[in-house]
Parts: sequence; C-alpha cells; structure tokens
Amino acid sequence: MRIKLLIYSMVVFSTLCITGCSNNSSEIDKEVKASENEFPPSMTGSISVNDKEYEIVVGNYRWERKQGLDTQVVETDAASPYQIAENFSAIMVEPNTNINIEIEENPRISLYLWNENGREKEVTLKNNQLLAPTSKGQYIYEILAEWSNGEVSYTFVVEVL
Repeated sequence: MRIKLLIYSMVVFSTLCITGCSNNSSEIDKEVKASENEFPPSMTGSISVNDKEYEIVVGNYRWERKQGLDTQVVETDAASPYQIAENFSAIMVEPNTNINIEIEENPRISLYLWNENGREKEVTLKNNQLLAPTSKGQYIYEILAEWSNGEVSYTFVVEVL
C-alpha cells in the first residue's frame, strides 16, 4: 500500500512539474523578450541643415516602465545645455537657414534658447523646423523630447555667420 501511494505521489508530482515547467517557460520567454528591450531606451536624434546631418548631444533623461505591479524609473542629472555647449562644436549656418529636428519615434518637441543664466526663451517650431536667427553669433538650443513614458533633453549649438 505504501509503495502504491509513493508511486501515485510521484506520478502526480511529475505531472505538476511538467505542467508547471511548460507554463513557466512561456512566462520566461515573455520576460526574456521584455528584458531584451533596452531600458532605458536610447532614442537617437539629429538635426539636418541643407541635407547634411549633425549630431545632437543627450543631456538629462527620465524613463519609466511598468513591469507587473512594479514601476521602474531611470532618471539622470546631466550638465546644463549651456555647460554641454562649452565642449561642443557649433554648426555653421547662414541667417534664416532651415534647421530640421529629427528624433526617433516622433515625440512631442519643445525647443529652448539658452544663455549663461539658463533657459532664455521657448522657440517656436513649425513641423519640427527651426529658422536660424538673422543676427550673427552663437546660439545654444535645448530640445526637450517627450514620449508617453519618458523624456530626453538634447543640445546643439548653431553659429550664424
């Protein structure tokens, strides 16, 4: 009787293990796929002037994602756009040149002009395009890109000739 109970227990236990393993494997596959997605994502961006593409520098960013009941948040505190601009080569442009802003996955974009005291003013964009100023000089811009689950600050510098 004891042997039958032991055999029965082993069969039930084996069945539960096999069932449990097969269910867990699909859950594990989902977790692997989710962890394969880069977090925080690196959303690339650039500007283009006269069909030539230029780098923009990533500053602060904040991303969040939900995983089950948990929320994961990643936030950085980088140098200000004014400080970033000190080590960044200016893009030479003529007055009133169109500057196109291109950022991955089409976020909502705000553009700010910076000076040594911080954000000077918000700059109006039309179809993610900026018209270079008419006055000669160096201009530091911050792009604030916002997606539903995060935001990234980018910096670029323009020198109007």
